[in-house]
Amino acid sequence: MYSTEIEVRTGAEAVVHDLTHEAESFLRDADATDGLLHVWVPHATAGLAVLETGAGSDEDLLAALDRLLPRDDRWRHRHGSPGHGRDHVLPGLVPPYATIPVLGGVLALGTWQSICLVDTNLDNPVRKVRFSLLAG
Repeated sequence: MYSTEIEVRTGAEAVVHDLTHEAESFLRDADATDGLLHVWVPHATAGLAVLETGAGSDEDLLAALDRLLPRDDRWRHRHGSPGHGRDHVLPGLVPPYATIPVLGGVLALGTWQSICLVDTNLDNPVRKVRFSLLAG
């Protein structure tokens, strides 16, 4: 299995960060043909989503997460910035992993699909993302 870890700077705001180009670069470096790309975020407060970006869906996802997981004092997990406990619930809704088929060295994503890091944690501006290729 070929695997590597990258670092992503997400900043001090909630973000949906498109990782598709990094995934494609990883596949080129791996000389990928057919197989599965597994993407993993080793953090307790971030997740991965496959969705359309740039047309409002990324902002809609963050707005929906704000409605579902308000940044207030209701959370039992209470360290860091106010409402940070909600960030620890996020991976229950947006999992820290995604697996995408690779065919002929190309991600088998739909026309508008992108692989995205979802990070609502204001206290951790740097994330690690692991790409692993399981060759077919």
